[in-house]
Amino acid sequence: MNIELKRVYEQPLPEDGLRILIDRLWPRGVSKQGAAVGIWMKNLAPSPELRKWFCHQPELFEEFQLLYIKELETDPVKLELAEQIHKAAEAGKVTLVYAAKDPQYNHANVLSKWLSSFWDEN
Repeated sequence: MNIELKRVYEQPLPEDGLRILIDRLWPRGVSKQGAAVGIWMKNLAPSPELRKWFCHQPELFEEFQLLYIKELETDPVKLELAEQIHKAAEAGKVTLVYAAKDPQYNHANVLSKWLSSFWDEN
């Protein structure tokens, strides 16, 4: 699959392909035009409860990953959105955009890895 990750604050480029925002909340200080987002899949983000609990604390990341993956695997809405990303990635490049400051400890990385394994299994 042709999927990349990119912070929404980075310059949008034509080679990004379809830019999908995967945050529940719209990023601060970014206009809709400036974000150049084709689709906003806010329901693919962690639940509000999980997002607030994690609060981007690296020491909670391991447990956060497990809880978020459980949400991804059991929520029919999230599964449908994952399928939409799969179809889009088959048609061309997809860039998942997110606002988190930490490039390592964030839901975008968990989602990207989960999508790869999900598609390999199906």
